[in-house]
Amino acid sequence: MPARSVGTGTVSFGLVSIPVRLYSTSETSGGVRFNMLDPSDNTRVKQQLVNPRTGVVVERKETIKGYEFGKGQYVTFSDEEIKDLQEKAAPAIEITEFVPLAEVEPIYFEKSYYLGPEKGGERAYRLLSEAMRKTGRSALAKHAARGKQYLVMLRPFASGLLMQQLKYEDELKSFDEVPLGEETELKPGELELAVQLIEQIASDDFKPDQYTDEVRKRLWDAIQSKIDGHEVADDETEAPQAQIIDLMEALKASLSKNGETEAERAAESKPAKKAAAQRKATKKKRVRRAASTPAKRAVAG
Repeated sequence: MPARSVGTGTVSFGLVSIPVRLYSTSETSGGVRFNMLDPSDNTRVKQQLVNPRTGVVVERKETIKGYEFGKGQYVTFSDEEIKDLQEKAAPAIEITEFVPLAEVEPIYFEKSYYLGPEKGGERAYRLLSEAMRKTGRSALAKHAARGKQYLVMLRPFASGLLMQQLKYEDELKSFDEVPLGEETELKPGELELAVQLIEQIASDDFKPDQYTDEVRKRLWDAIQSKIDGHEVADDETEAPQAQIIDLMEALKASLSKNGETEAERAAESKPAKKAAAQRKATKKKRVRRAASTPAKRAVAG
């Protein structure tokens, strides 16, 4: 079933304009959402806006928006005033520059969209995709939608293009604010052991299908169990307690544990390989017997 687009736009660079469609990159039905109920009869409750000073309930349509510039002090705006200040939606996705892919750190990534060509824009779409793929560069662009102006990055992805919404610089906290503790020197051999541990469980490919959200699965299983009339059993497993141990000994133990795991996998695979070889040999014998039977009958006749 073809993907359903969530919007349209026009990618422009120089005098080239490419009509495109935007498609969501994620599923929206995977999460588990709970409603708030009255436990007396399981009726869904409603949230109300209450003036804490008077206790009076205020209808949402009667509220106005305000910005607190001081303790309990607000400047207010009407919906019309805010609407006039917002960015007017426009289909243009205007490329301002091309930068190396590695130059944009993942910390800036916020949301992603697949980009597909509109009818008539296929050739220009492929040209931009292949040109960026060949140069190893991505495109930074401005995009206006939903009353805001977004900084976005277009990059080659699969056989087409991906548009990633980026955070602005002033929306990020500086890493300098993160306390790293006192600077300490590594002991001789610690770095080498850490590198060995990384190499031991390293992979050259990212295989996202190997990972699943186990918490979400447990929630869905519990929901289905309750729908079927069963109670959910309590999980009495205690969470492992973190222990501070010698770093060098921890690295050695980790290497030893992973080495044993690989050896166990190899040992477990030997019977399976032997059984597979036996089945293959038996199949060959059956084929030879079936092939020789008509010839024997012909000689006997």
